[in-house]
Formats: sequence, C-alpha cells, structure tokens
Amino acid sequence: MTQTSTQPATVQRWDDVETVLCGGGDGRSCQCQWPVVGAPTWRTTNAAQRADLLHHELLGPLAPGVLAYIDGQPAGWVRVGPRPMQQRLGRSRIVRQGSAEPIDAPDVWAVTCFSIRREYRHRGLGAVLLDAAIEHARSHGARVLEAYPIDTAVSSASSNALFVGVLSTFLRSGFQIVARPTPSRAVVALEL
Repeated sequence: MTQTSTQPATVQRWDDVETVLCGGGDGRSCQCQWPVVGAPTWRTTNAAQRADLLHHELLGPLAPGVLAYIDGQPAGWVRVGPRPMQQRLGRSRIVRQGSAEPIDAPDVWAVTCFSIRREYRHRGLGAVLLDAAIEHARSHGARVLEAYPIDTAVSSASSNALFVGVLSTFLRSGFQIVARPTPSRAVVALEL
C-alpha cells in the first residue's frame, strides 16, 4: 500500500524541494520564484540564481510551501503563503479583477504553484498538497486562502499550465468561486 505524507518545505528539506522542482515541467527554471519576485528580477536572473532565492526563503521562519512524499520519496510541492509576500499577485489582472479581499491584507494567503514529479502525476497528489496547504495556512493564522486555478472543463491545458491548480480540486476541498476574470480562470476562496 502506498504511503503519502506531507511536510513543510524548510531548508532542511532543500534537496527534496529541488528533487521535486526538477522532476518535470517548468519548476527547474522557475524555482517557484515567479510569484515572489518582481518583473525586473525575473528578467535578470537565471535558474541557479532563482534557486538561491528559493533557498534563502527556506531559511526564514515561515515555510513558503509544503512537500508531499510518496513512500518516503519527494513527489510534489505547493507554494502557499501570505498574499502580500507574493508580490506578483498585487499586479495580476486576475487577482485584481477577481479577489474580494484588500490586496495587501496580511491574513489573506494564496496558493500559487503546484509542481508534481512526472512519475507521481495522476495519483491525486494535487488534492493531498492542497489539503496540506490549507492546514499550513490555518495553523499560521490565515483568515482566507485564495487561489487562481484553471477550469479544465472549459479549457484544456498542458501539464506546465496547470501549475496554478485545477478548479475541480479546489471545489472538492471546499473553496468557493468568487469570480471568473476569464472563461478558463477562476478566483476561489476558502474562509479559514
């Protein structure tokens, strides 16, 4: 029987974070920095520099994400944290048009990125990661948890495009649609 577990992504788990992010998709080059760095930094950094930025985040007192393990092997990652710490969200048209919350509210958290190694996809790991992200946000005082997933019932998407998550997964976890800024993208929220 398969054993699945989750752990906060801390610097002690750096090798596991890198194993997941380098296991398929855009994670290797992005290093989950797109949500947190401004456009000038994004344009002037390479993958190694973005990895350094992520490593620095993991040194902080608040884990910026959660890891999932299958039978002890690092299999998935989800970025979750206070929305103001993910500075790109403040400039996002989807967030600005869709969120009912003040953009700088520190108790509004956001789920912004999933990365699942190729060999562990199609096993329901997105739901496991989302449940862990909800608990992580709740345990650190979040009032609301938002996300900006793709509605795959409206639009097909590549694995790489699904880094924001799939709408149906969020709805099954109790999130409510608060807006539809585009036909294929929703803003969802969960009161914690």
